[in-house]
Amino acid sequence: MIIKSNIKRLLQYRICLGKFKELGFTRVYSYNLGNAAGVSPEQVRKDFSTYGITGNKKAGYEISSLLEILNRLFGMDKTHNIIIVGMGNMGRALANYNERFITQHVYIYAAFDMDPSKHNKTSGMPVFPLSKIPDIVSKNDITTAIISVPAIAAQEVCNLLIDVGIKGILNFAPIVLKVPDHVVINHLNLSTEIDAIIYYLNEKLDTR
Repeated sequence: MIIKSNIKRLLQYRICLGKFKELGFTRVYSYNLGNAAGVSPEQVRKDFSTYGITGNKKAGYEISSLLEILNRLFGMDKTHNIIIVGMGNMGRALANYNERFITQHVYIYAAFDMDPSKHNKTSGMPVFPLSKIPDIVSKNDITTAIISVPAIAAQEVCNLLIDVGIKGILNFAPIVLKVPDHVVINHLNLSTEIDAIIYYLNEKLDTR
């Protein structure tokens, strides 16, 4: 299962609402939120109505109440433990970002790697061999994982995670992984994203 675009938009709305609140605003209109998120006011209202969120035509949306609704919707009213598999450059960078994850109610509980030389070394957390995944996942009720291993090992790691009960995966490996329908997966290939930007940039330059 791939994360739908409207979910990503709701998360973007949440970020924008937080910024409005930091600036001292207490209410916001769909056109303000749409402008900040890069979508139309109609899209904002449509996305909210899908989840039964309504505003006042004259007074707009009350920011604090809207943030509470979105936090409950995304489970941000409690802490979620996750794991990382693969402690290469990307894995270490994510591990070092753990303090920021905590503020978003997400905590990287442990990391795993195939390389024995990386075991028992810390980047803000312990690093274990892959054989420890089943035990740690089951004992700590972990359902979400980040994969940051080389492409050649990614599908095997993905299968292992699914077998031990992982139901949500963020994949940084440069390969599209196959998962059953009950597993939610988001593929994030930084190289592809950068290449896409360069392509569109060149396309615009060519049309001048």
